[in-house]
Amino acid sequence: MFSPVALFVYNRVDNTRATLRALMANTLAAQTDLYVFSDGGKDENSWAAVREVRALLHEVEQEVARTRSLLSMTIVERPVNYYLERNVIEGINQVLERHETIIVLEDDIVTSPHFLQFMNDAFAMYRDEQRVMHVSGFTRLSHQPSAINHQPSTISHQPSTISHQPSTYFSPFMAGWGWGTWRDRWNGHFLHYQSRSEALEGLNAEDLDALEYGGVFPCLKNLDRKPIPWDICWGIAIHRANGLCLYPSHTLVRNIGLEGGTHYGHLPVWCTRLLQHYEYDRPVYESPITVTRIEPKENPQIEAAMKTALTDWGIRYTWLGRVIRSAYKRLNFFF
Repeated sequence: MFSPVALFVYNRVDNTRATLRALMANTLAAQTDLYVFSDGGKDENSWAAVREVRALLHEVEQEVARTRSLLSMTIVERPVNYYLERNVIEGINQVLERHETIIVLEDDIVTSPHFLQFMNDAFAMYRDEQRVMHVSGFTRLSHQPSAINHQPSTISHQPSTISHQPSTYFSPFMAGWGWGTWRDRWNGHFLHYQSRSEALEGLNAEDLDALEYGGVFPCLKNLDRKPIPWDICWGIAIHRANGLCLYPSHTLVRNIGLEGGTHYGHLPVWCTRLLQHYEYDRPVYESPITVTRIEPKENPQIEAAMKTALTDWGIRYTWLGRVIRSAYKRLNFFF
């Protein structure tokens, strides 16, 4: 029995199509149950996009019934807008009522053909290791400094790299792009916090520093959002339990929803690319990754590389981007 996949979609039909096609090209797709949770719209414009996504889902559902490209496909259509947090949390809980493990995708996550194999192998390998709470198909770290197709002279930092490592590694950092967990870990530790004070209760300054990697990754500011994002809640849960996350040495996941930039608003893609890129935005690894058991523990070298990778949220600026960013910060200081 292989782990089911829960896919959470909203209003991006092209991304959803790419995510589904990549998933269905996985080597274990025909042995995998897929649950799709389609959120409802907020207004008429968003409902039009939602209906387009749902039409695609039903087309794929018919294809699956005809070709058996997936073991099964279940579509859950939310009657109203649940928002991402509620849709994800309730969907995960629903799947884990029936299954011991879950693999979670959102509608912009394209996977390697060997992603499902890696996830299932990891679930089997570390099933009884309670400290291992999370398995990720995505890694921010790279074995190849030139993995990103940019000219080194125009970029302010080179990708954070690891070398001479086994096929997997552990970190307390939680990545939420193409991930999975076990029922007992999720049910035993996850809480959807309703306030910053609730989320941080009992944590000291050392805990906060560890969660934010010495301040270079200011993730705790997300606790001021309403509702609080599910992923920061899960990251805090892993930290409280002294848990670890397993990663592949090469990424098996690519987020295709990154274009548009973080610091420059809704600029055209060509303009954004003149200013910045995401260090970890690289093609998926096309070969299988063998999961061999390694001792679940933190590695100082890995954590140093992770800290570098997380700096500025993984955004690396061209010389032009650095100039504009510096000017923007100075203007904010004066005004």
